[in-house]
Amino acid sequence: MRASAPAARPGSWEAARSRLIVALDVPTRAQALTLVERLHGRPGFFKVGSRLFTAAGPSIVRALVELGERVFLDLKYHDIPHIVAEACIEAANLGVSLITVHTAGGPRMLRAAREALEKHSRGGRRPRLLGVTLLTSLDAREMKNIGFPGSVAENVVRLARLAGRSGCDGVVAAPTDVAALRRACGPDFLIVTPGIRRAGRRKAADQKRVATVAQAVYAGADYLVVGRAIIDSRAPTRAFDALAEELAAALE
Repeated sequence: MRASAPAARPGSWEAARSRLIVALDVPTRAQALTLVERLHGRPGFFKVGSRLFTAAGPSIVRALVELGERVFLDLKYHDIPHIVAEACIEAANLGVSLITVHTAGGPRMLRAAREALEKHSRGGRRPRLLGVTLLTSLDAREMKNIGFPGSVAENVVRLARLAGRSGCDGVVAAPTDVAALRRACGPDFLIVTPGIRRAGRRKAADQKRVATVAQAVYAGADYLVVGRAIIDSRAPTRAFDALAEELAAALE
C-alpha cells in the first residue's frame, strides 16, 4: 500500500526533503517498488544505479516515472562519444531527470552527451547531465596506485572544471570535496553528493570520503544521496524523515 505523503511542514523541511535523493540499491524490482511506495511524496529523486538497472532493466525506470517520481539514472556512462551520446538519448526517452557520465571519458565524450540531450530534448526540457569525478571509495593511496598525480582534491577540481567546460550541468563528488568544488566552479554549478551519514553514525563501509548531512550542506552541496540509512532501516519512512529533519536544521 502506498504511504500517504507527509503532512504539511515548515518550508525548511519541504526544502530539505526535496534535496534528498534515495538510492534504490536493492536487488529486485519488487523491493524497489515497495520502497518507493513507502516513501512516495518525500524524496526529491529516486536513484537507479547499476545493480537495480542490471537486475530489473529499463522497465523499472519507466515504472517510477509513471508513478510520478523523478529519477536519477546513475549508470556512469564511459565509452566512445557516439555510444555515450546514444545511451543518453535512450535514457532521456525513459523520462529520467538526471544522468551521470564519467568525466574521465574526456571532453569529446562529455560534449557529445550534452549535444545529444540538447538535440533530443522534449519541449525544450532535457535531463541534467552530471559528471562523475572520483568515486567515494577512492582515497589518496588508491589514487596513487591508479597513477593519478596530485591530491584527491586537486584531481576532483580538475575533473569538475573539465566537466563544466564540456557541457555538464554539474558533478557527483564526495562530500569532503564539495567546498573546494564550490569555490572553483561557482554557485550555479550543480553538486550531487553521495557518502552521506547521519550525525553520530559515521560508519563508512566501502566509502572512504564521507560526511554528515550538515557538513555536506555547509560545504555547498545541492543534493544529498542516501542509501543504506534508508534501505537498512526497519522503518524507511521514519529514517527518511529523520534525515530530512537533520537537513532542515542545517539549512536553518
